[in-house]
Amino acid sequence: MDRRQALIAASAAAFVSALPRFGMAQDTSAAPEIVDFALGDPNAPVELIEYASFTCPHCANFHLQVLPQLKRDYIETGKVRLVYREVYFDRPGLWAAMVARCAGEMRYFGVADIVYRTQREWTQGDAATIAGNLRRIGLSAGLTDAELDACMQDAETAQAMIDNYEANRVEYPIEGTPALVIDGTLYGNMAYEDIAARIEDALARNQ
Repeated sequence: MDRRQALIAASAAAFVSALPRFGMAQDTSAAPEIVDFALGDPNAPVELIEYASFTCPHCANFHLQVLPQLKRDYIETGKVRLVYREVYFDRPGLWAAMVARCAGEMRYFGVADIVYRTQREWTQGDAATIAGNLRRIGLSAGLTDAELDACMQDAETAQAMIDNYEANRVEYPIEGTPALVIDGTLYGNMAYEDIAARIEDALARNQ
């Protein structure tokens, strides 16, 4: 395990200690299942996988500037299914993902949008301050104190998220974010026009 992985592996415990409220009560009979969240028709002819970190400024720009165009032209028209996969380059990025996952499938992308829009604000301060900032984001998105307590103290799920991230890195060697996989091919960050051109090529192949 390298230094970065060791730091990430300690994130769950650090997050719990930053927000001590109740003892963790978990079913440890099986590891939690970590699912991908997606937008669009599951039967769309082209799959776009986005690898992104909630603390990455380029990822925030992608979600605020590029994703709305992709939704308009490709996702909402049934041409593309977007699969979002979290990347954890640092502890706050993992913590933000934990809060977004607290919201569940129906509200995940709504919380993600708040996290990206307010990225410059909530990432400031020490660990306890950042954790408190994320908690307020969860509350603003409609999560209850009890829901946040359960999610934010769930070290087992946090570890499962890290394990899932490492498995994704085996499938695609993600070194920077956002990284895009379009129809099975990995690309780095691109402007909307370049993404659209590659999607159009994939649509032509898959007709």
